[in-house]
Amino acid sequence: MLYRFEFHPYRRAFKRPLQTSHGSWEVRDGIIVSLSDETGISYGEIAPISWFGSETLAQAVDFCRQLPSEITEEMIFSIPDQLPACQFGFESAWEGAGEQGSGGAGEQGSGGAGGYKRTPNSLRYSALLPAGEGALEAWQALWDQGYRTFKWKIGVNAIADELAIFDVLTQKLPGKAKLRLDANGGLSYDEANLWLENCDRKLAVEIEFIEQPLPVEQFNLMQELSYCYGTAIALDESVATLNQLKTFYQQGWRGIFVIKPSISGSPSRLRQFCQKHQIDLVFSSAFETDVGRQAALNLAVELSRQNRAVGFGINHWFDQDKT
Repeated sequence: MLYRFEFHPYRRAFKRPLQTSHGSWEVRDGIIVSLSDETGISYGEIAPISWFGSETLAQAVDFCRQLPSEITEEMIFSIPDQLPACQFGFESAWEGAGEQGSGGAGEQGSGGAGGYKRTPNSLRYSALLPAGEGALEAWQALWDQGYRTFKWKIGVNAIADELAIFDVLTQKLPGKAKLRLDANGGLSYDEANLWLENCDRKLAVEIEFIEQPLPVEQFNLMQELSYCYGTAIALDESVATLNQLKTFYQQGWRGIFVIKPSISGSPSRLRQFCQKHQIDLVFSSAFETDVGRQAALNLAVELSRQNRAVGFGINHWFDQDKT
């Protein structure tokens, strides 16, 4: 099967810079790819985050530029693992083309113990709060919109300041709320212990987990910490790609895995691995557009096992009339 291939880079500015331990992120750059044949046209998205473990945007653009105007299924499935965001974008577009050609091949996975067909609308969503004191006001509007799980970036400011804000935030949040803390690998071992000690003492609000407290190369220390505290630890940067996910699973991690499908690599191989191994997954956004978001949420519907809220409550970070 031959597909006519086109690609179009895009830029999306955040309403306010996203502050993480990696620094300030002001603009989301990516690529929309399209595949067309006699049955129609389908789209995929390449949304790399190089500092998170994917290829760079420049590498993705160079890859697209060297492709011919017509490509085959074999070419799509031969994209190298060093280009995981490209793998996701092209294969998602290919899956969309297959759905058009078969009249609905994408209706996979009934999901749920009751056997009902799950959809992205049936998922629960976690909303991303701004780092620092901004979280103390931002949560209320998101709560009013229906969010009950929130994620707050830590490791951005001085730990004493963040712990003080944390105390206030957990007092302000309603008792039914859940809070996730995301360090993006930015804590020291001593700081991680201090955060976990504080989380274990919180009773008014459930601290669902701390996400990636230590850098990727300190996996053994994160595994040690996971045995020492009641608060769960989730791997994120450590498992940015499917190959990393396989590696740390083989090394014995049986805690929570945070997966960003848009940079994880091949959707079909991710699906195969997750169906074979009953792992505790949290699907999370890479701040992609609606094109990549839909493809990622389709995977979340199919593969989520623990019914954890998906980390796609990020639309308030962008102007919705712009892509």
